[in-house]
Amino acid sequence: MPEALMTKYQHIAGRESCPFLPKAPHVMRPSEARITRETKSAEDYYISALTCAQSLWLEGKPAQSLLQLNHALSIHLPYNTLALTKWQLPYRAKIWLFKNHLETEFLGNPVRHYQHLATRVSGQNKELRSWRAWACFHLAEQQLPHNKFPRDEHQIKEEKLHIPSREEVHLQISVLGSNAEMMLLNEIYT
Repeated sequence: MPEALMTKYQHIAGRESCPFLPKAPHVMRPSEARITRETKSAEDYYISALTCAQSLWLEGKPAQSLLQLNHALSIHLPYNTLALTKWQLPYRAKIWLFKNHLETEFLGNPVRHYQHLATRVSGQNKELRSWRAWACFHLAEQQLPHNKFPRDEHQIKEEKLHIPSREEVHLQISVLGSNAEMMLLNEIYT
């Protein structure tokens, strides 16, 4: 990394790492993860997105970290891959970030974000990715105060949007995802 960027971007000294993400021994920019997506395997990109999320968290950027976790959730990997064996789909990491971010750090509105993401997903595996976004929506609503992180009521009204229940989300993920993903979600919600 160029010297100028190393001084501009730094991990916060003493900041606790997310235990559900790989260590980030150096500052990692999202562009580095993007390069991995274009030049390496899906497994490598998954690990790179998770590591970048950790790095952004360590810089005090929880909203950007959550975006990298979205990228990791968008990658279609067979469920017996080494990457998923070592690092589960990042649902627990998202919960940990929701619980551990500082009030002074920008988190955005994850509830609203996941509502929008679930209804606007396109590209490969869009159906599974949409249901994963709904799962994240419910996790965010479960963990964050509703008065600070509300749903987008305007979208709900204008688009006559049906918010699927957690049970509907789990059913769809059980059909489109894997048993391992369902077991993980069941553990998280109980």
